[in-house]
Amino acid sequence: MKSLLAMRIGWRFYLARQSNRFINFISFASTAGIALGVAVLIIALSAMNGFEKELEERLLGVVSHGELVGVNEPIHDWQAIVADADKVTGIVAAAPFVRMQGLVQKSGGFQGLTVLGINAAQEEKVSNISHFMSEQSWQSLQDESQNNIVLGKGLAKSLGVEVGQSISLYMPNNSKQSKNKIAAAKSHRFVVSGTFELGGELDTTTAYVPMGYAAKLLKLEQGVSGVRIKVENVFEAPMLIRDLGFSQKQYVYISDWTRTQGHLYQDIQLVRMVMYLVLALVIAVACFNIVSTLVMAVRDKQSEIAILLTMGMKKTAVMLIFIVQGALNGILGCVIGSILGVSIALNLSDIAKGIESIFGVQLLSADVYFIDFLPSQLVANDVIMVVSLAFVMSLIATLYPAWKASQTPPATALAGR
Repeated sequence: MKSLLAMRIGWRFYLARQSNRFINFISFASTAGIALGVAVLIIALSAMNGFEKELEERLLGVVSHGELVGVNEPIHDWQAIVADADKVTGIVAAAPFVRMQGLVQKSGGFQGLTVLGINAAQEEKVSNISHFMSEQSWQSLQDESQNNIVLGKGLAKSLGVEVGQSISLYMPNNSKQSKNKIAAAKSHRFVVSGTFELGGELDTTTAYVPMGYAAKLLKLEQGVSGVRIKVENVFEAPMLIRDLGFSQKQYVYISDWTRTQGHLYQDIQLVRMVMYLVLALVIAVACFNIVSTLVMAVRDKQSEIAILLTMGMKKTAVMLIFIVQGALNGILGCVIGSILGVSIALNLSDIAKGIESIFGVQLLSADVYFIDFLPSQLVANDVIMVVSLAFVMSLIATLYPAWKASQTPPATALAGR
């Protein structure tokens, strides 16, 4: 009953602050600061979640989780490696590939290109690259006797080629010759049968051709360059790929996504941690305004506090009055901030596109990042964590002013009235 009375008085004091404009301004500043901190932190965490999602689904969905590549010679018995991979718990699938490195000519010079020869039926087990191209483009890779090539959309645009046109790929000439001579690059012509669009660096550096045709160009016969591995848990890839590689009779290079793309995940985690700490400090600074508001409110309400103490109200109840008053600032800031943050986080990608179109700038460049758009994924646990953090901080900020109010000497306060 006494707690309800204290909370009711706290609510009255919270409404009465409107009569003092200076206290009202500081109270507004604290609420706005908390709201802004909560909103920005929710947006930032959603963006980091979006980057993680795109890294796993888009980049790691196309880039292999692990590879076993032949050392100085092709892998001829790749079927045995696939069979061994199927027996390992945690490995989802394995598929052969042929890798070629070359140059394609474009306006102003040459562009380095990695060409992957894939078996369409096997590749679908380890990669979702088919999701980023048309059905017609994917079907063109199934005919292993044709010199079809599927380019990234960004590369096709920079080369100025369209579907149906041909390009020349310049590759090192591996024919036998004198050790003192350097062989001229050999040109191979491909017909552009389609494009894929990932929206990142892979669009400009990677192309796909039928595996049979690639093996024929490199004179691998029935061999392949290596075997791509897909695992169930990407963080277990290093251990699983290493164990599989060590079990093979043929010497192979062992590689996994943490060697080639791991820096991206580490960068995302580092930015997440730094942003969380910085924005948590922003919320903490905003909560200090609550201290200022309550200290001034205590001085403004000293006579009322003295009357309440004289009437027999306990000091804990007096503390509760000002805790409630400060907590209301925190609750209001949390509610406004969470609504604002959730609303922006749900539409962050569209907002970023709008900013790019209005100001004619590109926020993320595919030459620097693995995607060229701003992703966002709102997670309910993040919202709960941020709101809880802000509310707890606002409660902590009320403790000292509330304790100071409970120590008000009634006689002195009433004598100075």
